[in-house]
Amino acid sequence: MTSFSIGDDKAVLSPMHKLGDALRQNTLVRIIERFGEEHSDSHLKDLVIDEVGPGREIVVLGRRVINFGSDSFLGLDQDPRVQKAIRLGLRKWGSHNGASRAFASVRANIDAEQRLADWLGVESTLIYPSVMLANLGAIPGLTGRHDAIALDEMAHSSMQEAAKIARANGTKVAAFAHSDPLSLEQTLAGLRPYRCALVCIDGVYSMSGKIPPMRELDAVARTADAVLYIDDAHGTGVLGEHGRGTVLEALGSYQNAFVIGSLSKAFSCAGGFIGCSASFQRLLKIRSSPYIFGGPVVPCYLEAIGTVIDILRSSEYESLRARLDRSIGRLTHGLTALGLEVMGGATPIVSVKIGDEADTLRAGKFLFDQGYYVQSVLFPAVPYHAGVLRVQCNANHEDRSIDGLINAFASLTESMGLPGRSQLAAAAEPPGGRGRAQNDGKNKDRT
Repeated sequence: MTSFSIGDDKAVLSPMHKLGDALRQNTLVRIIERFGEEHSDSHLKDLVIDEVGPGREIVVLGRRVINFGSDSFLGLDQDPRVQKAIRLGLRKWGSHNGASRAFASVRANIDAEQRLADWLGVESTLIYPSVMLANLGAIPGLTGRHDAIALDEMAHSSMQEAAKIARANGTKVAAFAHSDPLSLEQTLAGLRPYRCALVCIDGVYSMSGKIPPMRELDAVARTADAVLYIDDAHGTGVLGEHGRGTVLEALGSYQNAFVIGSLSKAFSCAGGFIGCSASFQRLLKIRSSPYIFGGPVVPCYLEAIGTVIDILRSSEYESLRARLDRSIGRLTHGLTALGLEVMGGATPIVSVKIGDEADTLRAGKFLFDQGYYVQSVLFPAVPYHAGVLRVQCNANHEDRSIDGLINAFASLTESMGLPGRSQLAAAAEPPGGRGRAQNDGKNKDRT
């Protein structure tokens, strides 16, 4: 403890110590620190990976395990062509852009944005260093004092935080019930009067792997002077024709939607982007603080974006997707056969409902000890007492690894007596209603 003395040698806490004490009074901080203290042997957070091997092997905590926590869904992080493009980009551009993009961009950035737009089917794109920064820049940049934001209650944390910035700038903000068009209609009516509204949703919800009813939400938005803003980070590269994501497949066009995509995850490069018209790209360059005042994506990764797009547009993509889809089907079939409540299956994100926070941590540690790393996800990323084990399938997971994970889940079910679908359904509505995560810290995971 740092302190200093005044007068009669009475110890006084330093401002830094006072700040730390004050932050630890926050409910979320207290919950997370308590979990870490009470379940230090099973917490499995803030891990350090010491080695990466073939077939999604990793070495962590001195153990060699199969990694089912990677969001490099197509396995392109290990593709020699992608790695070669990054090395060539490093030789060509060096290790840093050298300036904010408000002053200058390397040609690789412009080329990557043009390639992305052509692949996605939009007029323009704008690349940010991450999806988090794309949302923090674009949502406040697209709204003003006379506008409104309607936010799905389970929208990603990055959109929640962006909405707070927009609210501080004078934009009206309200949440609507998860994936509920009627609730959206009522929420937009309650936000009136406004000039225009932005409806913020995920293309794939990262904790459940579920896709929202975009067509129905779009119909509500159009009748209420609202535009959809769809964070499709978990759909980019793995859903839709040639990996274009969920939006074009669901809506048929981007006429009333901004789409945000990830250049990490399935792309296995770095950054995020927004797909929009050329006029909106120009507006965002003027109104988006992370673009103006932040550093850009490291140039060498921009060179690899074109390589990934070539793969996505080739016939090879179909075989990658077929391999991934087969793995997803193999996993969900095996887990469902065990009587577990399995969420997802249409995307590479497959979650198994556990419930209690301590049980969720113990379940994750049990699988880790069996040789498989999955992510134990707790409140506030999911509702309270609705913890899940999140499994992420990759195209380079071997069948034997998936079968081994299913067998480990079978052993886990016997050892812990995991709740089945009927038990969880009965417990879903306790007296007083569900404990649901509020706006802080929901559905993390944005790179």
